[in-house]
Amino acid sequence: MDFAKSIFENRKELNRPFLVAHRGVCGANIPCNSIAAYKIALSQGADVVEIDVSKTKDGKYYVFHPWMEPIFLRSKKYICDMTAEELENERLVNQDGVKTSYKVPTLYEVLTLLKDKVYINVDKFWTDVEGITNEIRRAGVEKQVIVKTYTDEESLQRVEKYAPDLMFVPLVKHKDDITEGLLGRNINLIGVEVLFPKDTDECISDEYIKSMHDKELLIWANSIIYNEDDIVNGYHSDDVSLHTSPDQGWGWLIDKNVDFIQTDWLLMLKQYMENRK
Repeated sequence: MDFAKSIFENRKELNRPFLVAHRGVCGANIPCNSIAAYKIALSQGADVVEIDVSKTKDGKYYVFHPWMEPIFLRSKKYICDMTAEELENERLVNQDGVKTSYKVPTLYEVLTLLKDKVYINVDKFWTDVEGITNEIRRAGVEKQVIVKTYTDEESLQRVEKYAPDLMFVPLVKHKDDITEGLLGRNINLIGVEVLFPKDTDECISDEYIKSMHDKELLIWANSIIYNEDDIVNGYHSDDVSLHTSPDQGWGWLIDKNVDFIQTDWLLMLKQYMENRK
C-alpha cells in the first residue's frame, strides 16, 4: 500500500474492495487481537487490520475488546480495573479457553508492528479520542489510521478537537446520519460504515451508495457476524459465504460496489475475489 497516495487513489488502483481483517486472523491456539493474529493478517494479504482498544486504570493503552475479559482472559477483573503491571501477568486463551503464552499487546506495540504496511482501523476510538489519538501520533501512523465513532454531537466535537486530520468513518444505520453539516465540519471524512439488519435498508441501497460515491466518500461494509441478535449485513455474511454460497454473501457486497469488506475469514475472501475476477 502506498501511503504517499490518498486512500481514494489506492482504492481505485486496487480495483476491488479493501480486505479488512477483523481483529487480525485468529483461530485454534492463536487468540484474536494478539501480535500473532496481526502478523498472520499481514502474511495473508490484509489491506486493513482492525484493532480494539482498552485502557488500564493507570492510563496505559492495550489492544483488547472492552468487556470481553471473561471470554478472552478468563478473568473476573476488567482491564479498566487493572494496572498495566497486573495486565502484563495475564495471558490470552485459545479457542478452547485454554491459557496460551500470548500476552495482551500494547496499542503502541501493535501500531509499530503495522506501521508502513497496512491501513489500521482503530475501533472503540470513541472511548478516549484524545488519549488514543496521542498514541497514534506517538507511533507515527497518522496517514494509515482510520478512526470511527457514532454521529452523536459529543463524539464529533472530540474528533474535531483532537483528530481532525485522521481519516474518519462514522457508523451509520440510516441514510440521514450523514448530512451536509457533517461534510462541512473540521473532520477528515473519508466514508461511512453502513450497518444494516435488512438488505432493503436505505443505507445499503444503490441510490445511497451512489450518493456517497458522488460525494467522493467510501462505503465500509461488514461480512462478520458479531452477534446473531444484532445483524449488521442483512445476512450477506461470512457464514452464508462459507456454508451456502459466497455469491450470496461476499459476492452480494461486492456487487453493491462497497469499498471495504471486514471479515473473519480473510484468506477465503481473498481467494474468492481472485477467482471471481
